Amino acid sequence: MRWLTSHAIVLLALMFTALFIGVVLPAVWSSHPARRRAAAAVLREILMTVRRRR
Repeated sequence: MRWLTSHAIVLLALMFTALFIGVVLPAVWSSHPARRRAAAAVLREILMTVRRRR
């Protein structure tokens, strides 16, 4: 049963990394304004969803 917990932790870490690389970095460092706006909109939607669940 311990392997399940370690797999869950690894999965969460991978999901966080993918979210960070795919959404947060383009929202901050992209040189294309359209890409920054799109990434910021996706990030805003994700944060609104997380806030609603609390």
